[in-house]
Amino acid sequence: MNRRRQEAHHRISPVVIFALILAGAIGAFGGITYVYFRNCQIQTAREIDAVERRIEQHKLDIRTVQMRSDQILNLFAIRKTLEETGTDLVPIPVGVSEDILPSDPPAVASASASL
Repeated sequence: MNRRRQEAHHRISPVVIFALILAGAIGAFGGITYVYFRNCQIQTAREIDAVERRIEQHKLDIRTVQMRSDQILNLFAIRKTLEETGTDLVPIPVGVSEDILPSDPPAVASASASL
């Protein structure tokens, strides 16, 4: 009697084997999916960092160009450069020049205007 009982309990049901295989497949698929999406996140974060570094470099370049243009357009630097080159240009007295404001453009173009 003990012999029959031992033989009957050692046998695993095919449903249990199928369930274990299915659980393993689902676990493996979940792990692969997790690794794929994590790698996508890491790659996107690296691309964002690269773009932010390029933006900062462009901002630095813009500041450098602005600083150089301010140095070039400095009135005293222009006068010094003109003196060094020995030019015939002379400064304009303050009362000689006048400011001219631009006229307002007409709201509607006239029909007589040539194209």
